[in-house]
Parts: sequence; structure tokens; C-alpha cells
Amino acid sequence: MAGMALNAISSPKPVSYMHSNPSYNPYQVQRGLSAAGYSDTPPLSLAQPVPQQAGQLFGNGMGIGNGNGNGNGNGMSADEDSKIYNLVIDLMDPNSREGALLELSKKREQYDELALVLWHSFGIMPALLQEIVSVYPLLSPPNLTAHVSNRVCNALALLQCVASHSETRQLFLNAHIPLFLYPFLNTTSKTRPFEYLRLTSLGVIGALVKQNDNNTVIHFLLSTEIIPLCLRIMETGSELSKTVAIFIVQKILLDETGLTYICHTYERFYAVGTVLSNMVNQLVETQAVRLLKHVVRCYLRLSDNLRAREALRACLPEPLRDQTFSVLLKGDMVTKRCLTTLLNNLNEQ
Repeated sequence: MAGMALNAISSPKPVSYMHSNPSYNPYQVQRGLSAAGYSDTPPLSLAQPVPQQAGQLFGNGMGIGNGNGNGNGNGMSADEDSKIYNLVIDLMDPNSREGALLELSKKREQYDELALVLWHSFGIMPALLQEIVSVYPLLSPPNLTAHVSNRVCNALALLQCVASHSETRQLFLNAHIPLFLYPFLNTTSKTRPFEYLRLTSLGVIGALVKQNDNNTVIHFLLSTEIIPLCLRIMETGSELSKTVAIFIVQKILLDETGLTYICHTYERFYAVGTVLSNMVNQLVETQAVRLLKHVVRCYLRLSDNLRAREALRACLPEPLRDQTFSVLLKGDMVTKRCLTTLLNNLNEQ
């Protein structure tokens, strides 16, 4: 049933899917709820890796750190600037590229303007994309080694840098570069090289949605397959990958366009709701408080939509209604308040 839900929310597939199955309403079948008022047409016409490095993509908020304000504004001397430029030049040479990728990925948080240098330097973005595309043949059947995974993760870390910068983010989207990462997100192997590849790719998308003014980003992502890809990872990935994936879904929901899109049909709402419900059941066992925080916030945001709120009255998982997570949330007043607000919203008539 979860797989069916993932297919239902895919974009642009949902349009053809719903038109070919006009009477299909899995949520109505499951819960006996009326789908009255829900249109079948969408509301929008939208066109071995180093573990520490992978973890930092989420640990630092999936953003690029700022310089310390000394010297040239990047906290780096002129000599260090020169080293950065030389490393960027080394990216053009296949023989020196691997070392340059490693060194630049380490230094990206120390140099605020690295994104601008990478984007505007001749041939650099194609070189990074070449690193990504060259790995595709190793995805299926899964033959990705730790060494190759580490190398492409370093290239992805530089793309994250570009995705984070205010002056290159829109250019990054205009070039549709996030689509090059989707084959990595679509992998299912649970080996460490694949897990870190998925996590680092999620970090790039997370860097895009992390910005405050990200309506353009949300519109772009909704025109792609990012939601079903994130939902699959939320169900089957590692705890850290699940956390970054649900962070992305949460940021999409927080945008009014994203909330409207997901709640516009029962198929889409059901896809997201099914995965969130499965996560709640898993959290009863794992007690992963960081994941629980995001799950509660996603449910709370869904309850802002009146039709979704009506559905949640019937399908909100029982562990969120009773005191199952009271001990886990004992010291987290913010999440407890979010959960209380969610339950109050559902109790309103």
C-alpha cells in the first residue's frame, strides 16, 4: 500500500495516474472518508565515504558556514586565497581533480565566495557534473566502491556550496542541476557507499530548501520527483538520511504552495500520511527524538489545511494521541507544544 501511495504522489505522473484511475481513492477505501470537494486535477501547472563529512551535511544545518570576518572577509589570507584558486584550477585536470575535490570540500566553510568562484570559473560546473554522471553505471547493478563514493560525495559537497549561496542558488535551479542527483536518491542499496551518497545528495536539496525565501525552490521541486524519493528514504533509509529527507518534506509543507499541492488530492495526502504514520510506528521502537520532532511538525502543518485536518481526525496515529512519547519529549517543550497544538486543532469542530 505504501508503494501505491508513493506512485500516487509522483509529479508529473499524478495527473496521468489519476486520470486513468478516476475512481481510485485509497484513503477513502482505508478510512471510509468522503473525498467530496477534492479535485482530480492538480492546483498547479509547474513546469568509502568519510562518515563525519556526510554527517556534517545535516549537523551544520545543511548550510555553508560563514567566515570569521577577519582579513579579506573570508577569514583567509591572500596566500590562502591563492591556494583556493589553484585548487579550483586543478579541478579542470582529471589527474589532479580528485585531490582538489577533497581539499575544496574541506575548505568550503572557510571561504564564503567559493560558490561564486565555482560557478563563474570556466568549465568547473561541467567538471563537477562529469564526476556525478560518471558514477551512474555503478548504481545498477550496485557496484559502487567506498573510494568512488567518497570522490563523488566531495563533488556533491561543492554543489551544496553553490546551492546554498544566495547569488548562485537561482542559477543552480535554472540549470536543473538537482535533477542530476535524483538517480542517487533513487538507489536502495543499504551499503555504506550508497548510504553516504544518498545522504550527501539530500544535503544539496536540503541546502536549497533551507533558505527563508524559497518559493521558487518549492515550485521547482514540486515539478520533479523529489517528494516520492524523500518518502521512500523516510521509510527505508538510515536515521540520518530519514532526518534530512523529512526535513525537506517539512520545508515543502511550510510553504503555502507546497501545503496546497500535497493536500489538494487524497492520493497525495495519503502518500505523505501513510509514510508519516509508518514512521510514528517505527519511532515507538527506536525512540529517535530528532525524527519525532520533524514528524510532529509535519502533522501540525498538515492540520493547517481544513480538508487534511478532517482526514487527520480519523487517521492520526494513536501513539501521538496518548502518552507514548511523553518521556521522550519530557525536556523538549517546543515539540510538546507543537503536539498539543496539533491535538487541539483536531479537536476543534
